[in-house]
Amino acid sequence: MNEGYTVGQYLVDRLRQLGLEHLFAIAGDYSIEWLNRYVTPGGIEIVEEVNEVNAGYAADGYARMKGIGALCVTYSAGALCAVNAVAGAFVEKVPLVLINGTPSIKRTITFEQTGFSAHHFISGRETDLQSFEHLTVAAIRIENPDLAPTLIDYALTRCISERRPIYVELLQDMVDLECEPPRGVLKPARILSDATSLGQSVAQISAQLESAENPLIWLGVEIDRLGLQDKAMSLIQQLNVPFVTELLSKAVLSEEDALFVGVLDGQASSKTVTDLAAKSDFVLALGVWLTDINSLGWDPDYNKTAFASFDAVKFGTFFAGQVALEHLIDGILAEQIAPKAGKPPEKPARSAPAVGDADVITYQGFYNYIQQYIDTNTIVGADASMNYFGSLLLDVPSAGGFIVQSSYSSIGYSAPAATGICLAKEPDQKVMVFSGDGGFQMTAQCLSTQTRFRLDPIIFVIDNGVYAVEQWLADAGVFHSDKPYYKPCELHRWNYSMLAEVFGCRGWEVGTYGELRDAVKGALENSSGPSIIQVRVPEKTIPDNAKWKTN
Repeated sequence: MNEGYTVGQYLVDRLRQLGLEHLFAIAGDYSIEWLNRYVTPGGIEIVEEVNEVNAGYAADGYARMKGIGALCVTYSAGALCAVNAVAGAFVEKVPLVLINGTPSIKRTITFEQTGFSAHHFISGRETDLQSFEHLTVAAIRIENPDLAPTLIDYALTRCISERRPIYVELLQDMVDLECEPPRGVLKPARILSDATSLGQSVAQISAQLESAENPLIWLGVEIDRLGLQDKAMSLIQQLNVPFVTELLSKAVLSEEDALFVGVLDGQASSKTVTDLAAKSDFVLALGVWLTDINSLGWDPDYNKTAFASFDAVKFGTFFAGQVALEHLIDGILAEQIAPKAGKPPEKPARSAPAVGDADVITYQGFYNYIQQYIDTNTIVGADASMNYFGSLLLDVPSAGGFIVQSSYSSIGYSAPAATGICLAKEPDQKVMVFSGDGGFQMTAQCLSTQTRFRLDPIIFVIDNGVYAVEQWLADAGVFHSDKPYYKPCELHRWNYSMLAEVFGCRGWEVGTYGELRDAVKGALENSSGPSIIQVRVPEKTIPDNAKWKTN
């Protein structure tokens, strides 16, 4: 035993080794001693958040940029507030660590044996643990210092291997107990493929790529989560074929690449993309997840599309299990398939729209106008709202420059996620987030944390007074008629720009393009805190690529 080395220090050292530099936390008496005595001295900055769900979203955004994120909460009353954020990270394969400060063994036994309760207890030592077992790839309870190193290493290895959340119960009386120090450095577990399945899959796909006259590569979110961007780019360049992405994987590679055509997302896609998909005689979907948000009124042609994701390959009636995506790409690259001679379709040229300063901003007009401010140093975030449609057709030149939670689609995610993104980004990058007014109402306190830590995202709140995407999903005909909105979709109107006075940041309210221009200019010059721009749009206006749904 290394005298003086403790369980609390062990957890900090392992997190720091994995690249964690910031920990999002809510003060709680069961965790505060660990935070105070170990985290900050261990080289990890504590980011004091205002509530647990915002902390979870911030840690999620951070993890998407840094490869790992973490939050610390207190037992039950704190942890159970973070459930939604952890669930989203689980669905979207984000490596998140939830550390739950937990009552001591003595308190737990006293409650279980006598009924004398400690605050935050529900039903004993299993309540929180069982709640998170279904939302994480490892849920551990540290109640013995000798087992702590093994349990922590196991959980963190699962986290970085499977790119999914883990749950750690850190009992308050374990923090200062001695344990062995870390040995070596944690690394992801080896990826495994069945040799027969892999060989058959490489042969099937290579034959299709060789014979196809107009193949297309469709890159999905697993390319990002598994760090396969360089391999995917090598395959695209070797084959000289066009590629598209999905909303969840938008900008996984630079959208300035000559072979990039656009986002393939059902009827929300551009005509150039849908025409290309229709004309292609073979589509190789690498790491694509099929969801209703990624199809939007359109079904892929399964007879001409090979899907390689979730460690399997599916193509028509062909199925092969235990095929790692990385091994599949390596196998196809090794075949040295001759490049195609064709050229991708021309993408329409972009230019700032001709609008007058006094013209009223529409939903689509906002996105047409904002394009000019998105460059290679811009990270874009879009919230679950009609902003999915508007942002889908934006050109985002920076690889990894688009963050969206479109599979789980929890409204209110993007603004607090911007807290983590700002802490993880490069110094010269700027963050722009597009939120609906309904979603922003759920997590508006993110402005407090961003102001406190002098983070400078620009948060656009599209103000139309309604949960527009919920109305669109239920009955889109309302947007094409005089019919009223469904009552549950109507919002209480806020003066969003005035929140800047509450939280100590800067805010603008705009309704014309001249006002929008001045607000964006002011926000780009503001580096001392967040900027909130309230964009008023007529209540029945929606993005053009959402108009296909009429009922």
